[in-house]
Amino acid sequence: MRIYPLPREIKTQQEVEEQFANKSRFEKMRSVHYDPDFNFAFIDHIVGGTIPNQFLPAVEKGCKEVLELGAIAGYRMQDIAVEVYFGKYHDVDSSEAAFKTAGRMALRKAVRTARPVLMEPVVKLEVTVPSRFTGAILGDLNTKRGQVENQDSLPGDLAVIMARVPLAEVTKYAAQLGSMTQGQGSYTMDFSHYDVVPPMIQKQIEAKSKLAHEEEEE
Repeated sequence: MRIYPLPREIKTQQEVEEQFANKSRFEKMRSVHYDPDFNFAFIDHIVGGTIPNQFLPAVEKGCKEVLELGAIAGYRMQDIAVEVYFGKYHDVDSSEAAFKTAGRMALRKAVRTARPVLMEPVVKLEVTVPSRFTGAILGDLNTKRGQVENQDSLPGDLAVIMARVPLAEVTKYAAQLGSMTQGQGSYTMDFSHYDVVPPMIQKQIEAKSKLAHEEEEE
């Protein structure tokens, strides 16, 4: 099994065939299945019947289980293409369940080897406060990995600060803002986009997930 990042611009079966999974890239490709829910392409590149046709759907199901349950800290995955190009089977012992398990294990191992990254939601934050609190707000946003994009003055000696901040950093922002501004600040928050989690924070998330998993097994 080989894995590839699948461009996010792809949205349909036709687009995946035209832009990614085609004969010019996979010379002996037999077929490709596309799942828009995960932006996932499953490419059948089996030559010589090394995996019988009836078992390939089971391999694909195993791959989708990994996408749903995740290979890092239990988070859902997307934007992946899988090329199955070789395998083995046994006339007696092979089964759909065995090939589904094999597909799941192979994809999980491949993904971990490929050094994947976690993504996190980033929000647009607009904070309105009395001007004397501007410095405190800016300093606090800096500790929250925030990126200040603009600030302006409003009538009544008010200031408005616009920034983009990881959602994980502002889940308790209402209470924090009230504390910093003596209850005189207000804010709005809207989803902006997904961005890559910094490596050190990803390591912390993975460590917590591993610890929780070990405790469940005990």
